[in-house]
Amino acid sequence: MAGPPHAPPQAGEYWRANLRVMAILLAVWAFVSYGLGILWVEPLNRFSLGGFPLGFWFAQQGSIYVFVVLIAVYVVWMDRLDRRHGVD
Repeated sequence: MAGPPHAPPQAGEYWRANLRVMAILLAVWAFVSYGLGILWVEPLNRFSLGGFPLGFWFAQQGSIYVFVVLIAVYVVWMDRLDRRHGVD
């Protein structure tokens, strides 16, 4: 039984780029959901958005909206990365 085919030389570069994309997007998600929704909620509550305190809004709605936007950003970014590395 033959082993798996050898990965092309650029596979390591593609994987590092993939991990970098995921790390950046996860950092944004963590900042918005944990930072803005929990850690800095009191200073943000001095402002309002749609009649609600901004910190409360980020904890309840904003982090969900940002998460959905991050999914779309991930799709577009990975599509470009796939094309650049010839794995599309």
